[in-house]
Amino acid sequence: MNLEQLEYIAEVAKTGSLTNAAQNQHVTLSAISQAISHFEAEIGIVLFNRSRLGAEPTPEGKVMLQKVYEILNKVQDLRDEALDFNNPASGELRIASIPGPMSLWVDALMGFKQAYPNIHTEIAEKGSQEILDDIRHNRLDIGLVIKSEHIEQNMSGLTFEPLIQGKIVVGVDRQSPYALQKSITAEQFKREMLVIYQDDYVQWFIDEFQKKYGSANIIFTSNNTDALQSAVFNHRAMTIGIDFSFAPSITKSNSGMITLELQDVEQQPVYLGWVRSETKHFSGIIKSFITRLKNDIQ
Repeated sequence: MNLEQLEYIAEVAKTGSLTNAAQNQHVTLSAISQAISHFEAEIGIVLFNRSRLGAEPTPEGKVMLQKVYEILNKVQDLRDEALDFNNPASGELRIASIPGPMSLWVDALMGFKQAYPNIHTEIAEKGSQEILDDIRHNRLDIGLVIKSEHIEQNMSGLTFEPLIQGKIVVGVDRQSPYALQKSITAEQFKREMLVIYQDDYVQWFIDEFQKKYGSANIIFTSNNTDALQSAVFNHRAMTIGIDFSFAPSITKSNSGMITLELQDVEQQPVYLGWVRSETKHFSGIIKSFITRLKNDIQ
């Protein structure tokens, strides 16, 4: 067993093809095939079912692949530590957030840039599915997304760590007739004018709500927060969102808005957290940023 074998095995798992793995590793197809065969013979487990369509990990192989990834990540950690002793940190950090909690990044990012001025940082606002796709295709390093029951099936190959638990609440103007209440019923809610922030999870929640309680009075959907706030503050519309996105500590723009619980509306727990590829090395740069993000949020 050697490091080269593990790298070849990880590449086959990533590409689903011995041929593509050989091309990416700049070795012959025979070298890839022999490395896998020798490894399988050594541990007594078949890692891949091979066919003309490619290489699919066996159930036992999937378990072993997790160990392979862990070993390769540890090796890369060792290389990074050695590099840090000789060179100032450089490189890039590509991150994205779903709409709403974008400002959660700001303090962590500012502190990170002060500590690592040579790191080029890119930050973007995208939908959850686009973030997951970009991470899978190595267009992003990490993303801040909502993980809930409806996107569980889309998390294959990704690692998620929760930061905050939340739930959907209703936002109203402080001068609204509902402002003195702590909650609003589903029947009351669906009759009022509703403006919705353009977000994957919020849209899913509204769709499920309407299936159970009937059509809601949706005036418009937008990712323009000024338009949404104008509708709420000037026209007595309501909006909805996850509770932490209304917190003054996260965004000052909602300071004139209060939130109400939705009565009799069953909700599954939702979590805001960071996501990354389970097969890509988690560099010291990313670890440092995540540590700052956790400290700021928690």
